[in-house]
Amino acid sequence: MAFVTPVPVLHDARIQLGSRRHGTAGLAVTRQRRSARLNMVAETSSPVAFSTAGMTVEEFFERSSGLWRSQRSSHILAFAQFEAITSEISIESVSVSDERIKALAAQHDVPQGEIAIGIHMRWEGESDWDDDTEGPLSGETTLAVTKGSEKSGKLLRSSGYAESIPAVGEWHMTDGGVFVLETLYEAAAAEERIWFATKDLRIRVSQIRTSSGAGVVSASMSTEIRRLKL
Repeated sequence: MAFVTPVPVLHDARIQLGSRRHGTAGLAVTRQRRSARLNMVAETSSPVAFSTAGMTVEEFFERSSGLWRSQRSSHILAFAQFEAITSEISIESVSVSDERIKALAAQHDVPQGEIAIGIHMRWEGESDWDDDTEGPLSGETTLAVTKGSEKSGKLLRSSGYAESIPAVGEWHMTDGGVFVLETLYEAAAAEERIWFATKDLRIRVSQIRTSSGAGVVSASMSTEIRRLKL
């Protein structure tokens, strides 16, 4: 599996270098990677623009399934600090009858029949705050989506975003296809907005406010690029 990013056209010297280092096999792999990059560039410049207008919550999570490479920049405003985090994220669709989903619904006293979508997420990453004695940042969470209407509902989490405790948030889809999630915790309130710039590129912005909503504690932006198989 190789990580593909939308980058400008690569110079032929790279192909020649791959050929010298790895022979014919190396040349073929390099050409495959170059072709994949060119396809992603072509997608972003196609006359038929990618659009998320009218995207449903089912389509949003279906497109979100897969492996992602994330680069997040976070500003902790309360302490005037900056953090950069690089991580690998796995998003997997699971059956609403999965035992993890059943347990999550029971934990939040939500009838099993109200669960419309089940998701399991895992991540592992590194922060520029880490020192040599600390291991990588890692974790996992289970998500369950309920629908009050076609464009809004609740999101149950086994572990929250602002606090590592079970949480329930309110979600809605905008007409432009942006997934908006608002979660109120005991000591903070979080808002996340996630959308697709292309089918293989997600943008996520979030902010953590005080529970009263009077001030912003932190704000972050992430770019998440799908890992493609070549």
